[in-house]
Amino acid sequence: MSETSTMRAAVLERPGSPDVLVYREVPIPAAKPGWVLIQVKAFGLNRGEVSTRSGFGLNLGGNVVPLPRILGDEAVGVVVEAPGGEFQPGQKVAVFNGEGMGRQFDGAYAEYALVPVTSVLAFETTLEWSTLAAMPQILKTAYGSLQLMNLQPGGSILIRGGTSGVGMAAAALAKRIGMTVFATSRSEAKLSDLEAYGVDYPLLDDGDIASQVRAVLPDGVDSALELIGTVTLHDTLRAVRINGVVCFSGVLAREIIIPDFNVLNFLPYGVHLTRYESGVLGPLPLDVFTEFIRAVESGELKMPLRGVYEFDNLVQAHRDMESSVGSGKNVVVL
Repeated sequence: MSETSTMRAAVLERPGSPDVLVYREVPIPAAKPGWVLIQVKAFGLNRGEVSTRSGFGLNLGGNVVPLPRILGDEAVGVVVEAPGGEFQPGQKVAVFNGEGMGRQFDGAYAEYALVPVTSVLAFETTLEWSTLAAMPQILKTAYGSLQLMNLQPGGSILIRGGTSGVGMAAAALAKRIGMTVFATSRSEAKLSDLEAYGVDYPLLDDGDIASQVRAVLPDGVDSALELIGTVTLHDTLRAVRINGVVCFSGVLAREIIIPDFNVLNFLPYGVHLTRYESGVLGPLPLDVFTEFIRAVESGELKMPLRGVYEFDNLVQAHRDMESSVGSGKNVVVL
């Protein structure tokens, strides 16, 4: 535990550009039953945090984020105190979002974080903190989304938004079970990133991905993961075969409204549409997380790291994320 009672944190006091994140000395949270106090070693950045910081995500579906707030949906670090005895001091742990972290209570943009025990998984590894920080949220979202689609070995999947962290993790998981993977990018320069990550068909997103997919598979893919938002959803649905499934799991384009929605024109016949929600499926299974870590340790899987930033450079990390510099996940180390 720190010898002082305060910690350094990046606080959102008002919405706006990345520069509105300000560093403050704030009290270290007090441990309490049902919660775990961790020392944060690193955390990943998520589009939802950028959305909240900008103001777009401050009130989604009536879920209002009170300000000031310490953002941060996920973290990796070491246990300081767990009053319920669920974890031991010094244990390495990962914190997964799903219970309001960084929205309803303070999150990971700080030296310490107090989080629900149900959001925490312990692990053992010698991997770098920066590598581990890229795992929790992209793995939980990718795994949870793929579970909803009931993927089968030998099947096919389209990943719309393939160079995002979730997109690249989903591609890796789908390849592990023997699927044919199509994945998109709006940048021609990033198609090589998808190919290097094992994607079978890297596709330049020109707005008509359905035609590109059906040029390879005339009946369409078995499943699709929509990470861009409603601006591409109709075209994604058109790329899927009858009785196939589309899972809506991201809004990289920050658009959740379908203007002038007409269900008869929008939804193709026989294609199923569902939605991923972080808290619905419960925590990520420990064996899934452990297996993923072991696969990264062995070199079988590579974490899609876009950039690694020091805590002092958090504002720049937000700027780079908004400008879509590189492919994969941005992480911050303390």
